[in-house]
Amino acid sequence: MSADKVGATIPRMIQANAAKFGDAAAIVDGECRMSYAEVAHEMATVACSLIADGVIPGDRVAVWAPNCAAWITAALGIHAAGAWLVPINTRLTGSEAAYILDKTGARALFAGDGFLGRDYVASVRAVAPSLRALQTTVELPLPGSTMTARWAEFLGRGDEVPAAHAQAAIDAGSPGDISDVIFTSGTTGKPKGVMLRHGASLQGYQIFADRFGLGAGDRYIVPTPFFHCFGYKAGWMMSLMAGAVVYPLAVFDAGVVLEIIDRERITHIPGPPTMFSGLLDHPRRKEFDLSSMRHAMIGASSIPADLVRRVQEELGISAILSAYGLTENHALASLTAPDDPPEIVATTVGTPLPGVKIRIVDDTGAEVPVGQQGELLINSAFLMSGYFGDEPATQLAVDDGWLRTGDIGFFDDRGYLRISDRKKDMFIVGGFNVAPAEVEQVLLELDAIAHAAVVGVPDHYFGEVGAAFVVLRPGARVAADDVIAYAREHLANYKIPRSVEIVDALPTTATGKVLKTELRSRARSGAHQ
Repeated sequence: MSADKVGATIPRMIQANAAKFGDAAAIVDGECRMSYAEVAHEMATVACSLIADGVIPGDRVAVWAPNCAAWITAALGIHAAGAWLVPINTRLTGSEAAYILDKTGARALFAGDGFLGRDYVASVRAVAPSLRALQTTVELPLPGSTMTARWAEFLGRGDEVPAAHAQAAIDAGSPGDISDVIFTSGTTGKPKGVMLRHGASLQGYQIFADRFGLGAGDRYIVPTPFFHCFGYKAGWMMSLMAGAVVYPLAVFDAGVVLEIIDRERITHIPGPPTMFSGLLDHPRRKEFDLSSMRHAMIGASSIPADLVRRVQEELGISAILSAYGLTENHALASLTAPDDPPEIVATTVGTPLPGVKIRIVDDTGAEVPVGQQGELLINSAFLMSGYFGDEPATQLAVDDGWLRTGDIGFFDDRGYLRISDRKKDMFIVGGFNVAPAEVEQVLLELDAIAHAAVVGVPDHYFGEVGAAFVVLRPGARVAADDVIAYAREHLANYKIPRSVEIVDALPTTATGKVLKTELRSRARSGAHQ
């Protein structure tokens, strides 16, 4: 990494690349096409408008919108003003988003209202009308749009603030400053806000970009959501760092993606296995010229070896990477190499990135021999600054500089890392983490339910889905469909259990702990159907 990026912040990186690449394309989002110079200008304008609205360094400002050009410039403007970006999952309900806005004391909210018929601000206002963030809401243009009257009105507020004020805020930033508070589901139920930093983001993803082969002039389509690191840090931020062109994609449609690849000569693409399966199996795939694609990043779930081979042979992508990371470590831990064979990409998550140390330990904390399973501990310069407003949880997660991941894995005799189990009880639905405890807490709000347990079960499309087991209160009557309907009202769609079994009792240990291993076995055998 060059010295200027080592000591940089994200806004200063943008300004440096605006000076370097000028009128070269930076973002292409439908009709909206922005150069590096235009991105830097809009970043500064957003910062001035936020300053005019009273935002000061250290304030938290949320973005709740689908992937689009304005998401990027809004985020950059938040950073430029010295505030902390709080991305919100677009699939969350108003109640779930309100929890995040309240927890962080968010000062303002950028929202993509109208996308797929959703009114994000209204959904929050309906459940928590007094939230501070609702005092300053900004409507972002929809994906593919250029400018709207409301966005122009917000940007115009920046005229009240001299540009020098925004520049002063940018100049005052340091690599150790908090850049983001990204919420991740935890096994305790409530999401926790992971605090990440400017310098660690830039340093870590420069390493990632080099391994991914992403450089100036490359064209990078990003269908992975901007609200988590895969679409944000390893997506648009890494693209703008590298001098590439980023193509935000709000909704994945295999036919649309194939058309964009053909028309725009896309070179790089990330996504979960289901996305690549959709491209491979599209009935019109052979009508498109996909020869421009060179690099793919397959992540978010286990990868079938046959899928890796098909991506290479049928899509013509020579370099395919897989990785492992946690938000708590800036989503950076290990990565395969571009020349690793399909079986390595499919069965391992590569080797530790430079500067990342990984230990495999047993229940006593002692390191285990190569080939033996244990819990992964991570130590690196990319460790989070902690969980926002939750020092006890931070101390539990990080012990003497080592992050306890809760993930189980081992190193093989070649030094490649294999993950054999995920965080206790957590499962992943189509690339999205689901904490069973959070779902269980919602189900227990239904008066008829006395006890609830949720586990993940295999699914041919999503990888895993939730299966719920519930015990009713004495004399209560409720149908499984009613429980699912209740969950649908209070949870994001990927968290909703796909099946519910009403049982007389949950299996427990002598100390009363629910035996989820037994429930998983029962669910996977089809006994819950």
